[in-house]
Amino acid sequence: MTYNLDELKKRSVVAGTSHNLNSNLNPSPKHEKVAAASKKITEITRTHPTAYVVFASLLLDLLAFTMILPLLPSLLEYYRKNDNQLYGYLASSIKQFQVWIGAPERFTSVLFGGALGSMFSFLQFLSSPIVGALSDIYGRKPLMLLCATGIAASYGLWAYSESFLLFVIARFVGGISKGNVSLCMAVITDVSNQQNRGKAMALVGIAFSLGFIAGPMIGAMFSRFSDKTGQLWFFAPAMFAMTLAVADILFLVLCLKETLPKEKRSTKIINSLSHALDHISIRALFRFSAVENLPQKDVRSLRSLGLTYFLYLFLYSGLEFTVTFLMYHKFGYTSIDQAKMFLTTGILMALLQGSVVRRLPDRLVKNSAVFGLYLIIPAFVTVGLAESSPVLYLGMSLFAISTAFVVTCMTTITSQYGDFHQKGTVLGVFRSLGALARAVGPIVASVAFWSIGSRATYIAGGLLLLWPALKLQYLKL
Repeated sequence: MTYNLDELKKRSVVAGTSHNLNSNLNPSPKHEKVAAASKKITEITRTHPTAYVVFASLLLDLLAFTMILPLLPSLLEYYRKNDNQLYGYLASSIKQFQVWIGAPERFTSVLFGGALGSMFSFLQFLSSPIVGALSDIYGRKPLMLLCATGIAASYGLWAYSESFLLFVIARFVGGISKGNVSLCMAVITDVSNQQNRGKAMALVGIAFSLGFIAGPMIGAMFSRFSDKTGQLWFFAPAMFAMTLAVADILFLVLCLKETLPKEKRSTKIINSLSHALDHISIRALFRFSAVENLPQKDVRSLRSLGLTYFLYLFLYSGLEFTVTFLMYHKFGYTSIDQAKMFLTTGILMALLQGSVVRRLPDRLVKNSAVFGLYLIIPAFVTVGLAESSPVLYLGMSLFAISTAFVVTCMTTITSQYGDFHQKGTVLGVFRSLGALARAVGPIVASVAFWSIGSRATYIAGGLLLLWPALKLQYLKL
């Protein structure tokens, strides 16, 4: 083959130009591959912006929700002194049994508080799976807005709760609307992958921690400057909580984008709703019957995780709920004193969630959950034995460290199961098991606190927490 001189010159110029361009723009094919791989890894591990929207929404919700914690003992005392209808009727109904077991009359508020806490969580237990299933059909955002609206309405009712009956109704509305937490988990699962899901789930834990830092402090400040002898002294904190809830609604409308596209939604409406109703069946709930077409190995793992989570939260929630009454009745803590305790534990949880839990690699998630489960045992035993504030602070600090790990890590493990359109149902069942545990735990712990005292209740509860710790440690996922 032969070429003339002009053609050779043209080819030489083109080749030289191409070589210079490649030298300047792409110094080395090796460097190009490294840069592309690095960019891909960054994209995979980066937390999706929607996770931060969920974080902000959940924080607004939790600030309003936790405001009532330091106010609850004073609220129940207010109704004990001023409500001769429902509260008076219930108090007189248990009077004979109270005298028989020798329970102090001032502990009656602990019993009623436990009943309210259990009612709230039982309603959350009913609503979470139904809301989760409906979100798999109609999308996450509409159901998030519906829940947020119900929560705002509950605070409006609380603001005008002159009677104990109206306060109970307000808590009823709030409980039935509290499916938003499971929806937040589902949204995060929608926009995350196995590499960054742990970081995104940790944002939920951080929101809880910050909520438990600021919310009780806000409630305590309202309590400090309120005249508790007057009617509706709780009007201002209740209206502030409603303002936060309305702000959450507006924020969701403006900032939350739908994370479950129509093509990925469940198309069998009747089946999805029937599965949601299966969650009300205790047996079906523990068997994860609503989640179909999973390998048997995954089903067995989910069942074991669900039972472990239930046992943990049943014991944990009862002891956690009664601690405000322990501080109020045993240590004489005011609302401000209680808020300082919540501030301490909240800061500890937030620091751990932000610096440690959020960065846990997948291989350490289970071990971290086991660590948290074992740590809660000495935490509650210490609280039960405490006779002074420093010892109580020690026990509550251990409690905070444990709490920072357990729920977030167990939720991260559970979120790995199921196909894309099943995530909402899987997490809905998981959250329902937690809500069922929280529905039973407070009333059982409150009855124990009321009848046998705080020390025996906390020590026994702490020792029983060894059961879920051992169960998770030896569970093969």
